[in-house]
Amino acid sequence: MRVFAALLAGAAALALGACGGKDAGGGDAASSGGPVRTVERVTTVEVVRGARDDGGFDAQAVYRRDSPGVVTVFSVLPRAGADVGEEGSEGVGSGFVVSGSGEIVTNAHVVTEGTGASIKKAKEVYVAFADGNEVSARIVGFDPNADVALLRIDPAGLRLRPLRLGSAQDLRVGSPVAAIGSPFGEPQSLSVGVVSAIDRSIKSLTGFEIAGAIQTDAAINRGNSGGPLVDGRGEVLGINSQIQTSSGGGEGVGYAIPIDAVRHTLAGLRSDGKVDYAYLGVATTRIYPQLARRFKLPVSKGAWVQDVVDGGPADKAGLRAGKDNERFQARAIVDGGDIITAVDGRPLENEAALSVALLRLKPGSQVVLQVYRDGRARDVTLKLGARPTQVRSP
Repeated sequence: MRVFAALLAGAAALALGACGGKDAGGGDAASSGGPVRTVERVTTVEVVRGARDDGGFDAQAVYRRDSPGVVTVFSVLPRAGADVGEEGSEGVGSGFVVSGSGEIVTNAHVVTEGTGASIKKAKEVYVAFADGNEVSARIVGFDPNADVALLRIDPAGLRLRPLRLGSAQDLRVGSPVAAIGSPFGEPQSLSVGVVSAIDRSIKSLTGFEIAGAIQTDAAINRGNSGGPLVDGRGEVLGINSQIQTSSGGGEGVGYAIPIDAVRHTLAGLRSDGKVDYAYLGVATTRIYPQLARRFKLPVSKGAWVQDVVDGGPADKAGLRAGKDNERFQARAIVDGGDIITAVDGRPLENEAALSVALLRLKPGSQVVLQVYRDGRARDVTLKLGARPTQVRSP
């Protein structure tokens, strides 16, 4: 590991005179020739080069390289039903530095309270660094659909180590990973494991699903939320976000939001303070060989429309859901609906690919869907809407 420190001049120099800035006669010390002491706050930004990927995994090296860039996030959250001025609850999570200008990424649920249309941001947020510094932070914006928030601090006088963002595109099951954060408020904690699965779907704060989530057996507990999941090179693969548990502890099924989705969110939060998502307005189910044979479907891949939201873009364009309810292999199936097989000419390998394809598009975009209806293919052109603040039942 090689660390390169860049010294940046901090905020404006501070002029301090004797007697609170006044001389004995009551005049300004600066104007009367009194002593002036200049204090300059300096920000140190440590740029860390990625380690060589020689196939090994050195947890100690990963921790030494990345832990200085991981922070604990404290938030004072509004309490449901509280009057103005009343104290709210306190939240603790994790985060990590992404730029030398003082940007920090965490989960949206670490600095907000509620879900859907009732989400409210924290009244106060503080960030604690590994070196003991603790400063206030401003919420630049948050994306409840991706469960990501961007914070900004004044970097003057601090030592910052931004973490390198990697990619989860080519991630494989079994790859070693490490989670760094503050489980149960215990800062700078390390847990290691492997990628247990990829392309999982987890619920966002709006009820819509976050596609492409990473499942890991690295211990993820309350307080780890917002911290980084990193690979052997110390590059961030995702943001630790959720656990699936029956007892409240981390039994080994943790989920991280893929860093590729986080990049998309950060771009929107930096420019507009929010992120808009395209909306189609359908509920679909996946197609697999046995299902296709049982219902005599004309294709073996795609997203089979089960419901259409009234008044949504799909409904306005004439997409159809089925009417006949049946059970097959312990699943409720609505037979007879349209099957979406491609978006703008790009084939859908599975149902989840529809959500991924929509992520590349913006509200108001015109899109062409290839749809099978009554066994025959047709193109349906429609204008995408803006995703609502929470899932609306079809």
